[in-house]
Amino acid sequence: MMSAVVHVFLPFFLCVIFANTGIFDKVVVDISYDAYAEKKVAQLPAFLAMPFNCLINVGYVIVGIYWLRRRVCGTDAHSAAYMKDVFAFMAIAYGPVQWTRLATFRRVPSVLDQWFTLPIFAWVPIWCHVIENGWSTSYALIVEACSFISYALALLGDQGFEVALGCHIAFALLRSIEVQRRHGDAISLRYFAHAALACSGFVILKLLDHTLAEFWMFQNLTGHFWSKVCDILQFHYSFCFLTHLTQIAHKPTS
Repeated sequence: MMSAVVHVFLPFFLCVIFANTGIFDKVVVDISYDAYAEKKVAQLPAFLAMPFNCLINVGYVIVGIYWLRRRVCGTDAHSAAYMKDVFAFMAIAYGPVQWTRLATFRRVPSVLDQWFTLPIFAWVPIWCHVIENGWSTSYALIVEACSFISYALALLGDQGFEVALGCHIAFALLRSIEVQRRHGDAISLRYFAHAALACSGFVILKLLDHTLAEFWMFQNLTGHFWSKVCDILQFHYSFCFLTHLTQIAHKPTS
């Protein structure tokens, strides 16, 4: 667990340092309440000004802590526990970053909110690689390094981050399909379907935030709020899928 803490939070703090250098000052990010369909409640403090979109970020921390306490069995329990713990700490760290973004609407938290999304998605293909081939430090470093560097696409155009995120999602889905085909069963297929559906909801509901707000049922609990609910469920079902496949692939043989 201590290795997972270091390997998550050391890059986290390095990203914070880079984000404060001004290198990403030209990246397009949402830094006003107008970017969200949920109405600001003037009577509440800034960290709760959009209460539903703010409070939903607690869900990431809850999911992270829940999975941090779970055990993964198998012939390589150490690697399995490490993969799970890194993913859990990513969830725990991500919630406060998003909340800080909404509480301050400053550029740096907004950049970090986008940037951290990429290595989180990149961890799924790394875990898939571990399931099939065992732990490889070089593979993990290459994938995560490419993931962090890919955020530079946000400097090249207004849709640069969306392009990078789309590539990460596609890579995660393709590797998940491959490992499901080779090692999966009906249970892991169900988990994958739930995770993929949640991923679709995460993307679509976020894009339709203002459009859905035209309907009364999405004016308080907005599309962006439900997008974050889907994102949390995506985390949870990805854990379910990957830990179950780990137990299948690394099941002790008599």
